[in-house]
Amino acid sequence: MKKKIILGITGATGSLYALEFLKLMAATGAEVHGIISEAGEQVVRLELGIGKAELSPYVAQWHDIKNFAAPMSSGSSRFDGMAVLPCTMGTLAAIANGLTRNLIHRAADVTLKERRPLILAVRETPLSRVHLTNMLKADEAGAIICPPMPAFYHHPENLEAMARAFAGRVASVLGFDLPDLPRWGGESAEG
Repeated sequence: MKKKIILGITGATGSLYALEFLKLMAATGAEVHGIISEAGEQVVRLELGIGKAELSPYVAQWHDIKNFAAPMSSGSSRFDGMAVLPCTMGTLAAIANGLTRNLIHRAADVTLKERRPLILAVRETPLSRVHLTNMLKADEAGAIICPPMPAFYHHPENLEAMARAFAGRVASVLGFDLPDLPRWGGESAEG
């Protein structure tokens, strides 16, 4: 049975991570239900030069951010997990404090209460005490804080490869087995 994943895309920088995540999910056969904020759409256009329509081949269904009647608004829906990629500090604050002002917030709230994996790829630097406090609150509620920190040990050839490696980490945390994902193999014993 294929997995059903919710992807929230907010207005933080890092649209390339979302695109690479969608491509990986398509390769696994997962069914991705997308929710994108207005600011998220704007950042996708600014960073990638594409719109929501170009992401659509990787998304089973888009859900309007204002639609609280969407399936992921209820714990009785059958989703296996959720990623907010990228995740703004405003979205983090709403999730950490139980505010449900839009469908991304509500879906995250439901994901937490149902004890399903919720990955928050928070994007901001430097971090304020408010950001750190909200990360701790979200973690205590069951979310997994997973900032987009690129790894270089696999020698990525370009930004897409770097973003794909991080997107693969998010997919792994959601329970996907990706054998081609670059992993640290450790240093050899030769010497």
